[in-house]
Amino acid sequence: MRIVLDTNILVRANAKAKGPARELLQVIVNTPEHVLLLSPFLLMELERVLSYDRVRAVVKLNDEEIAEYLSYLRAGEVSEIVFPGPAPSVVPSDADDDPVVHTAVVGRADGARLLSTARCLSGHRCRDARYPSLPRAPRGILTTEW
Repeated sequence: MRIVLDTNILVRANAKAKGPARELLQVIVNTPEHVLLLSPFLLMELERVLSYDRVRAVVKLNDEEIAEYLSYLRAGEVSEIVFPGPAPSVVPSDADDDPVVHTAVVGRADGARLLSTARCLSGHRCRDARYPSLPRAPRGILTTEW
């Protein structure tokens, strides 16, 4: 299964994390049938979010640990990096979500599914994420289908 995790999940899945987001990332990475899809946008957004003081206070990562986590995610055995080009707006209520959706589309995410902690992307049907070989989705993690 080809899967995109949004930045909120990737923040919660960092190397020091012990919660369900980290477990989900590890299952994806350690299951040969799964491919984690990332894009330069997602990686830059993750780096930006992890540098916020309020986020650092929660995740307790220093600059070196952030760099290591980003390097880990960029590794070919961990993820596939896709390069979405310019594309039309698909999330009218929040254009910042467009590159995340474009990552899923260009990366051919299975069923165009995106795991996110966002409530719901405007105009799309959301439900609990339940994949046969993934752990039960943590409360608040949704899959968005369009």
